Amino acid sequence: MTVKVIGAGFGRTGTMSLKLALEQLGCGRCYHMVEVFNDIPRAPQYWMAAASGQPVDWDQVFAGFGATVDFPGCMFYRELADRYPDAKIVLTVREPESWFASTQPRSSIRERRKG
Repeated sequence: MTVKVIGAGFGRTGTMSLKLALEQLGCGRCYHMVEVFNDIPRAPQYWMAAASGQPVDWDQVFAGFGATVDFPGCMFYRELADRYPDAKIVLTVREPESWFASTQPRSSIRERRKG
């Protein structure tokens, strides 16, 4: 299986919904940040190597997956586009203020709304 869709959008921009949609549309399994937690200790090693500029076997990272969205894949969308030139790139976005608010603990959001 080869990667057919590469998500270039950051987390908290609808990536979980996109993951589910791509899987339902027949792209196969979609790699998302949750996959990193499901594959400890191997997955973090791949991404630490990529972040350090070391070569990464993308086919090994995405074995069994037809798409990737969210972190950490979105940080390497250019490299992935080079490796999978026929893949479509999808950029999910969100208004900056609501994106930032979504990253904050719920109690912080409530406090800001009161004040």
